[in-house]
Amino acid sequence: MGTISNTLLDDSIQATVRCLESLRQIRSEIDRAAELILKTVRSGNKLLICGNGGSAAEAQHFSTELVGRYFKNRRSLPSVALNADGSLLSCIGNDYGYDSVFSRQIEGLAKPGDIVIGITSSGNSANIIAALNTAKKMGLESISFLGRGGGKAKGLATVDLIIPGDSGRAAQEAHLFLVHHFCDLIDAEVA
Repeated sequence: MGTISNTLLDDSIQATVRCLESLRQIRSEIDRAAELILKTVRSGNKLLICGNGGSAAEAQHFSTELVGRYFKNRRSLPSVALNADGSLLSCIGNDYGYDSVFSRQIEGLAKPGDIVIGITSSGNSANIIAALNTAKKMGLESISFLGRGGGKAKGLATVDLIIPGDSGRAAQEAHLFLVHHFCDLIDAEVA
């Protein structure tokens, strides 16, 4: 077990390091996303973040860092993880279908100046695609955290953060890294 475990661990570490290093390839998109997030925060508007499964955990993580705190004590920032309310998700899913669980919330919660952030490592989640389309229809800026070439969501957001490579796991790890990068920038700016 030791040799197999050590080999798998070493391979996983190397794959993650390569993935994180590949983020340099999308630096201009990361910088543009940071500008949009900081503009939203500066104006007092909110981030509406959504994802499924592991990406739902990333959405909640990002929102928690903003409403609660990340590293330093600063004012609470308006953010909602649209996947966090099980009663609301089941209501919308039952009445309108699961593809509408995020777009319906965006219709009801978003105001001009808010930003929608959709996270999907495959790029093919129908409810994330619907959320990005709703953001566009409402005139909202949006950011997509994508993997595996971007999938069907590619091109729907104001800024696509497409993690290079075809590993969903590596994409999720890079998405968390970017969440923390954006939180570093926010903490450096917000009192």
